[in-house]
Amino acid sequence: MQRDAQPDPSTQTNAALMARRNAAVARGVGHTHAIFAARADNAEVWDVEGKRYIDFAGGIAVLNTGHCHPQVIAAVKAQLALYTHTCFQVLTYEPYVELAEKLNALAPGNFAKKTLLLSSGAEALENAVKIARAFTRRPGIVTFTGGYHGRTMMALGMTGKVAPYKLGFGPFPGSVFHAKFPNALYGVSIDDAIASVESIFKNDIEATQVAAIVIEPVQGEGGFYVAPPVFMQRLRALCDQHGILLVADEVQTGAGRTGTFFAMEQMGVAADLVTLAKSMAGGFPISAVIGRAEVMDAPAPGGLGGTYAGSPVGCAAALAVLQVFDDEQLLARSQAVGERLSAGLKAMAARHKAIGDVRGLGAMVAMELFKGGDVHQPDADLAKAIVAEGAKRGLILLSCGVYSNVIRILVPLTASDALLDEGLAILADTVRALT
Repeated sequence: MQRDAQPDPSTQTNAALMARRNAAVARGVGHTHAIFAARADNAEVWDVEGKRYIDFAGGIAVLNTGHCHPQVIAAVKAQLALYTHTCFQVLTYEPYVELAEKLNALAPGNFAKKTLLLSSGAEALENAVKIARAFTRRPGIVTFTGGYHGRTMMALGMTGKVAPYKLGFGPFPGSVFHAKFPNALYGVSIDDAIASVESIFKNDIEATQVAAIVIEPVQGEGGFYVAPPVFMQRLRALCDQHGILLVADEVQTGAGRTGTFFAMEQMGVAADLVTLAKSMAGGFPISAVIGRAEVMDAPAPGGLGGTYAGSPVGCAAALAVLQVFDDEQLLARSQAVGERLSAGLKAMAARHKAIGDVRGLGAMVAMELFKGGDVHQPDADLAKAIVAEGAKRGLILLSCGVYSNVIRILVPLTASDALLDEGLAILADTVRALT
């Protein structure tokens, strides 16, 4: 049987490829930019037409060590030459065990820990719920408004943002309740947030039936709002009072994005379970649930796992990422990147009333946009325009937030100061042109 002729790469354009994409790919798979990547290096990407872009998106927080880091690529190539898959539940392999050992040592908390490796952030959250329910023998889960935990059904149930993630997909699993996330910008105090949790205990489900409270230390898709350490400490005390497990969703904050390997290291408390994914393997699919040994051991043998869970290729990449963090002192670099980004955005805010807030933790930095600087009028249209115009000028950006009015920056930590400044200059020019 004769195969169809393949397109000539030299004649490919973004428009032609987008037409093929629209004809072949499900409509529900959205895209931010009508740009097709041809190659990438560190914090730069070139499209199929040869245009260069500075990457301030990082594959949505997946590339803290940059595109195609040489050590990560070398580790993956070495693993590919040995074996690509056995299924850990059938034939085990040392990279899985070694990675679990290292994550157990890194995760906050002065107690014995164990790790489960999986494939995606949503899968990690799903399994964290399973583990919490198995340990506590309780059904209830409390999460927060604006939180994002993934696209599978339980993870969607926990997610506190309807559009576009939950539209048309209900009903969602029961026994999931949403408390208020503290947000001084929108008038939600720490006391308000704690009171909303206690209100759930009074009005929706008794505390003795709640298995876990699940929270992002810094909300990702929700808008880069940082949970105040005092709030996390009060939440920890509330969990301890009622025998509830505290689960930190560090899928986006983890792997050094906030200046420590886990954001919880800056919160003054340790979670019982932590989920990790995205940047932990430099672009290769793998995720983890790390937690108290006795909690992690609650499910019976066979209750946890997955065909591709803890892929040997993903394990090799993740081990290389950990080595890169040590070799290149990327935690210190994350803090320096965050300071440089924050200074650049604050300088823009001083010139443009539309930028109503600049915030972040480490290199997880964002600016929030409002019409005329009025916090009662979130400006999603301006955010969308900045993302589109930035791309035209050679800068890849992402928006986020419950009101879609936040510009978030997730540039690789390995980006040079010169590249950061170049990207900030493009962003400044873009904002100036649109406001």
